[in-house]
Amino acid sequence: MRRRFRAARFPAVKNIDSFDFNAIASLNKMLVMELARCDYVNRNENVIAVGNSGTGKTHIALALGLAACQKGLPVGFITASALVHELLEARDEKRLLRLQKQMAKVRLLIIYELGYVPLSPTGAELLIEVFSQRYERGSTIVASNLPLDEWTSVFSSERLTGALLDRLTHHVHILEMNGESYRLAQSLKAAGPKRDPEAG
Repeated sequence: MRRRFRAARFPAVKNIDSFDFNAIASLNKMLVMELARCDYVNRNENVIAVGNSGTGKTHIALALGLAACQKGLPVGFITASALVHELLEARDEKRLLRLQKQMAKVRLLIIYELGYVPLSPTGAELLIEVFSQRYERGSTIVASNLPLDEWTSVFSSERLTGALLDRLTHHVHILEMNGESYRLAQSLKAAGPKRDPEAG
């Protein structure tokens, strides 16, 4: 379990029990609880978590990744920009095929922050190749602040975006996570009401 956890490169430990479902009314709690059983990974299905910033997409992705680790499944957790950087670096160093083979062994690949940083055409093509290689051979979770119809702005090509979505959404569970920023609400709550200095 510890070895799988280290290999996944989780930036933090999060679980389903610590998520406040009441804060995000659009999120289907029953679906999240079902996904935590990890049957979708055995069926090579995908998950897309879409919503504005601060609504807990990374928390849910981390929690599902932890659940998969606990089930004995190899997991990878990485931002979209970091993954593209690794792919470009591997291509330049003539070890892209080796990296792709390593990634193929990961049963659940979690890619978060898709849409925060525009990708170069070459980077976009390499990332789409990752999705294509995993099609019906592994599960992928994608967390994005952009609705699916705006993904073209990330991949800079309607043709490539269409090809990606065709594979990614064939067997998919979509988590709608739009609402007020959970992080902002927690910060305001922690700050408490502002005190009027003239009130004594």
